[in-house]
Amino acid sequence: MQAVFVTAFGPPDVLKASDAPLPNPGPGQIRLKVAATTVNFADIQGRRSQYLGSRTPPFLPGLEAAGTVDALGPGVTSLEVGQRVTAHADGGSYAEYCLAKAIETFPLSDSIDWETASTVPSVGSTALNLLTRAGRLEAGDTVLIQAAAGGVGSTAVQMARALGASFIIGTAGSDEKCALIRSLGADAAIDYREEDVAERVRELTNGAGCDVILDGVGKDSFDSSVASLAPFGRLVAFGQASGPPPAVGFGTLYGENKSIIGYSNGGYRRRRPDELRPVGIAALKLLAQGRWTPLIGARFPLAQASKGHELVESRASTGKVLLIP
Repeated sequence: MQAVFVTAFGPPDVLKASDAPLPNPGPGQIRLKVAATTVNFADIQGRRSQYLGSRTPPFLPGLEAAGTVDALGPGVTSLEVGQRVTAHADGGSYAEYCLAKAIETFPLSDSIDWETASTVPSVGSTALNLLTRAGRLEAGDTVLIQAAAGGVGSTAVQMARALGASFIIGTAGSDEKCALIRSLGADAAIDYREEDVAERVRELTNGAGCDVILDGVGKDSFDSSVASLAPFGRLVAFGQASGPPPAVGFGTLYGENKSIIGYSNGGYRRRRPDELRPVGIAALKLLAQGRWTPLIGARFPLAQASKGHELVESRASTGKVLLIP
């Protein structure tokens, strides 16, 4: 089969396509014939050797894929060969075939296309868990989503609206992206290149701040996120695309009962995979109901994975970037 490997830590051109043996599913695993996979920022951090638990090259990157069950490992009875599914990859998905744990594999209805389905394990499950489990969103809450034109951000805008948020603010780095955020359901969009985010949030919320804030950017946005947090508010830190966030003084938090919560899909997969399963099912249900639609910004052939990485790193991308075997 064709696969794309990280051959050394470094820039996008360390991604090389080559032939690889077909993987065999072990106990509790399935083999998936990949129809579409995605570029996640975690793939980029792993390629740079900046990601928690980065593997030693050469290794197969990729966190998720949609496709058809091709083979079942010992003990798997919940799925069938030939079944349409989407899944968290178990060991990388930049390939024509990949492995997945049965517990992290979700059956698909025929109404969901491959490209849409491939985004559900990362952006669908992540956005829903960020808002509900980590952010404890309640109907009527005000929400701020940093980098709201990205894959998780654009999904979170839609899900926040579906879950009853009263006012949704998104940030982005261009007029075009701000227009996109508003088209997805945000009540306001802030161009962080042109405006002070915290000051603008204070204006938009009449000084109250935001009850739930999602921040996957890190260093460049974290101070504005902390400054925008309402009393009793929850700031969910789920990434550091611009670098590690700065330290926060305890006095900033405890007097007004503010919370900063860390979130990692990978952490759930390593320690509590059974708790991710109902979230994936719920994200698929909301998708089938038309409550959210993943934003797909670009597609590349699998062998051109390096171009997908370049686009995401340039910050010019919107939504998810897909790789098609």
